[in-house]
Amino acid sequence: MSKAGVVGTRHAVAGLALACMALGLAGCGSSDDDRNYVERPVEQLYNNALDQLSVQDYKNAAKGFEEVDRQHPYSVWATKAQIMAAFSYYQSNKYDEAIVALDRFIQLHPGHRDLAYAYYLKALCYYEQISDVGRDQRATQQALEALAEVVKRFSGSPYARDARLKVELAIDHLAGKEMAVGRFYQSNQQYVGAINRYRVVIERYQTTTHVPEALHRLVESYLALGVKSEAQENAAVLGYNFPGSEWYQDSYFLMTGEGQRPPDEKSRWFFGMF
Repeated sequence: MSKAGVVGTRHAVAGLALACMALGLAGCGSSDDDRNYVERPVEQLYNNALDQLSVQDYKNAAKGFEEVDRQHPYSVWATKAQIMAAFSYYQSNKYDEAIVALDRFIQLHPGHRDLAYAYYLKALCYYEQISDVGRDQRATQQALEALAEVVKRFSGSPYARDARLKVELAIDHLAGKEMAVGRFYQSNQQYVGAINRYRVVIERYQTTTHVPEALHRLVESYLALGVKSEAQENAAVLGYNFPGSEWYQDSYFLMTGEGQRPPDEKSRWFFGMF
């Protein structure tokens, strides 16, 4: 996940949250000492939490929204406060707490107008925990499933449009993980293990940017094993689908020993395309 991408998403989500969730109350700000009261008016509690949110005091904002729900559980304010507490946790990178709050909101309010937002925010909590391909990708898989749920349930919403883009990025990331493992096996001359990983990329993640390299790595691995027919077959697939790719040029060089860009007719003849 790039830092710029996360920041841009957060700004967008913040705008949506404040636009959709705020109840438009007149300012009723109160001091922190007021928190010592056992029970306070719901309007005051909610607005104080909004004040904390506006100054990016996300920890106290989350506590304030939870207090609204605790003291006035059957009010319309409590419903709004539940999802705003989740948003506050999300803003402070408390993803586990945010997910718990969102799951509760989804369970309690299956028909609420902000349900799509709740599902989307939950998906973002997983998405922003995606780590580099050298680490465990459980968060990536969880993000993919949660984003797909947004697309499935709320296909016409603005959240679904963004979720579709992030689904593609998550899939590409999973393919990148397979490639990283494959390269590791290949570098250690464990060619069968490498081949299995590269085939996963080609068969399961065939729309990703990693496919051309995966095909080329298969050519390398099969040649290392002395299985020239399989190497030639994968080089042919690479040449047919990605003729302008640098990976194809590398494979062509491996198969022919020629270091120039392969002419179309010659390459098709060599790789058995006719």
